Amino acid sequence: MNEQERKAVLTVCLMAAFADGSKHERERAEVKSIAEALAGEASINISALVQDVLLKRASLPEVAAMLVTPESRQLAFEMAVCVCDADGAQSSAEHEFLDALRRALGLDAAQANNFSAQAEAIASAPVTPAAAAVTAASTMTREEMDSAILKAAILNGAIELLPESLATMVIIPLQMKLVYRIGKSYGYELDRGHIKDFLATAGVGLTSQYLEQAGRKLLGGLLRSVGGGLLSGLGKQAVSSGMSFASTWALGHVARRYYAGGRTLNAQMLREAFNDMLGEAKNLQGRYLPEMQAQARTLDAGRLLSLVKQG
Repeated sequence: MNEQERKAVLTVCLMAAFADGSKHERERAEVKSIAEALAGEASINISALVQDVLLKRASLPEVAAMLVTPESRQLAFEMAVCVCDADGAQSSAEHEFLDALRRALGLDAAQANNFSAQAEAIASAPVTPAAAAVTAASTMTREEMDSAILKAAILNGAIELLPESLATMVIIPLQMKLVYRIGKSYGYELDRGHIKDFLATAGVGLTSQYLEQAGRKLLGGLLRSVGGGLLSGLGKQAVSSGMSFASTWALGHVARRYYAGGRTLNAQMLREAFNDMLGEAKNLQGRYLPEMQAQARTLDAGRLLSLVKQG
């Protein structure tokens, strides 16, 4: 992909991120912050793209015209779907935006709807793991919980190395399942809304997390559509920076501290604890990179939904 196409795809993603006018202002601010951070990794003025989108200076027909290959158009649509679904099932406003985007890109309706259905299935997958997993979680020793957190972090680190656009989206529900298992082990029956609030309070925005990880892959030329062929092989750790391993590991340990302490940490304490754990996790990711790479080679991108259901 050339710079014009990358710029167009990022613009589409930002349009998708702001398509839902009811999105929490905290998440909208995080999206803008992530976009500005990505600007330092490319010659594209992403801050200007944010302003163009917010001030509605960018239009779908104009952006679509910048995407000249079928692969880039398909990838733009897939990333937009994942952005809309990252924090849960699509709202009516997001659905209308994606329908307008599909038409502007000239994509086949059946193929586009099939991908959207896959993303919706991942986004709406129950946070409650299989019964056996819940039973195991409720009797976890400290060593068992350490192991569960590390395994989840390595798995998400491996998924981050996959170049498919849908792969990055799988990381979020797997993180939610990990928080559910930890809360369950301390006697708390959590629902999706509570877990989303917990992640957001700790500083893990769902839409912004997807945008950051997918944006780095896009700028590094490491992202491809599920059905397309923009590239092949595993992504490079230097580009993705292993944030999925670090954020998952940090979330797991902060969740243990939060639920073990009777949910007494306030928002500031949660965010500070997460940031401290995140720094520690970043120091660990190099040690476990070989395991992430080895596991990534065994993952089948076509079975991403089943991976979420089994998680």
